[in-house]
Amino acid sequence: MSSILLVDDHAVVRNGLKQMLIEHLGSVVLGEANDAIEAMQQVRKQDWGLVVLDIRLPGRSGVDVLKQIKSEKPHLPVLILSSYPESQYAVRLIQAGAAGYISKDSEETEIIKAVKTAAAGGRYINEIVGGLLANTMSRSFSNADDLSLYESLSDREYQIFLELASGKRAKDIAEKLQVSAKTVATHRSRLMQKMGFSTNAELILYANKSGLLL
Repeated sequence: MSSILLVDDHAVVRNGLKQMLIEHLGSVVLGEANDAIEAMQQVRKQDWGLVVLDIRLPGRSGVDVLKQIKSEKPHLPVLILSSYPESQYAVRLIQAGAAGYISKDSEETEIIKAVKTAAAGGRYINEIVGGLLANTMSRSFSNADDLSLYESLSDREYQIFLELASGKRAKDIAEKLQVSAKTVATHRSRLMQKMGFSTNAELILYANKSGLLL
């Protein structure tokens, strides 16, 4: 393992990760990026052995960054390290090519294990994520109609769905995702139609019952 790029918008998180990785891995080249633009600049500038990526970034999200990395450098492993619970993003991002998904609340030993596994070319799937993947596969094999409603959403629709489900206003979502309020309204209309909802209250109730909220 020669080099790792850490992508997180909080310097304190990056510093903590650097200290942890140096302590456990010894000699390793570490790079940093605090948003999507810096991340892609670093990815294009150097051949990294691994990218450790947060989902919540200013501007374009880590979801977008993952897809762009896999498009430009498909063999570069990307490990997702996020504060979002596994139930919200793990399956979707692993299906998009992530080498693993691990919570920032995980024990230090598990984070190091995930880093080593991903850097070696493997996929790190813990018990929680494994269960989610198994449930998804089981539903897809049994009957397409049994798939969860949110699984039909595009990545952007899914992001907006989660933001709406957490009670955020369209204006706040637009500012967070750096898109127009009209774009948010368009995606909201599409996702509500796909999911068969007419009000935000129905959407929030569904998200709670599905275990998608913290």
